[in-house]
Amino acid sequence: MTPTEASETQQPQIVIDGLGKTYSRDSVETEAIRDISLDIRKGELVSFIGPSGCGKTTLLKLIAGLIQPTNGRISIDGRQCDAPGADRGMVFQDFALLPWRSVRKNVETGLEIAGVPKAQRRELAEQYIKLVGLGEFADARISELSGGMKQRVGIARALVVRPDVILMDEPFGALDAQTRNIMQAQLIEILRNTQQTIIFITHSVDEAVYLSDRIVVLTKRPTTVKEIIELDTPRPRDRSAPDYNAVKRKILDYLENQNTELL
Repeated sequence: MTPTEASETQQPQIVIDGLGKTYSRDSVETEAIRDISLDIRKGELVSFIGPSGCGKTTLLKLIAGLIQPTNGRISIDGRQCDAPGADRGMVFQDFALLPWRSVRKNVETGLEIAGVPKAQRRELAEQYIKLVGLGEFADARISELSGGMKQRVGIARALVVRPDVILMDEPFGALDAQTRNIMQAQLIEILRNTQQTIIFITHSVDEAVYLSDRIVVLTKRPTTVKEIIELDTPRPRDRSAPDYNAVKRKILDYLENQNTELL
């Protein structure tokens, strides 16, 4: 059963209800997000895409609990998200790794903070390092790795603490095209093995169509939901297929109408 099929019978894992965010600075208010409501099922990969500067990262920070909404609420499994928590893991575009530590020690970081015993940390780290295809590099320094390998370390570090939800903020945006395609395929394999729920921010229409169960298309600021597109074809998807390119064209037409530069 695919996540889309399962969504018909499952209760939502994540509920975003009437979400709004307004920033105030020097007595000037800027409305970034307006009245976003969305349910996300367990095991889905949901991408958010929209014009540059529309507030995609703000939305992710709200879900992460790093900032607080002005209106509305977010809950995961019925628990309100009003602060960062172990139920959410984050993967960043700039890797955010500790360069003086080995691959293994980077993956162990969250477990170490949580007070997991050393032997158990090592065992769990080894498991997830192998899952992302870096088994031979567990003792390597971060400086010895390519960009794609560094991002795999970041994914392993997020997965190893076994969060309910993985939040990914343009995780492949800094990679070259070939490495990006490899990492997309790797993420599909990880999703197949872990059944994690993933919220994925991207500027790439192709990436969103290739990876997602659903794509949430956002408007320019103040950001709200323009459309939600469901993709029920199995992954990995054929980028040359007519239906694949029809979805891409639909999203591109909207973004181009926003007079926004596409990345």
